[in-house]
Amino acid sequence: MLNPIAQNIFRLGTHQSVAFTNAGSTAITNAFGSATTYVRVVATADAYIKFDGTPTAATTDVVLLADKPEYFVAAPSMKAAARGVSGSGTLHVTELSG
Repeated sequence: MLNPIAQNIFRLGTHQSVAFTNAGSTAITNAFGSATTYVRVVATADAYIKFDGTPTAATTDVVLLADKPEYFVAAPSMKAAARGVSGSGTLHVTELSG
């Protein structure tokens, strides 16, 4: 079986976006759907990101560089949160299945 991440072969799912600042963490509104196995995330500014049932992104979390899409394994009922490294921006999260 082909590795879907290496091949970028996915079914596109729900897209959500949320504005964030460096003053605190902001999470997407809806949890990932039942068919979600991966997510594609991209931010318009450098951001700390976290995935969890009720995530709060902190300055100790993973940094997502601006305009550099990343793919992560995800589970249904999880959400994504972002906090700006030094400013504000928008986090875009697209649910994927494959």
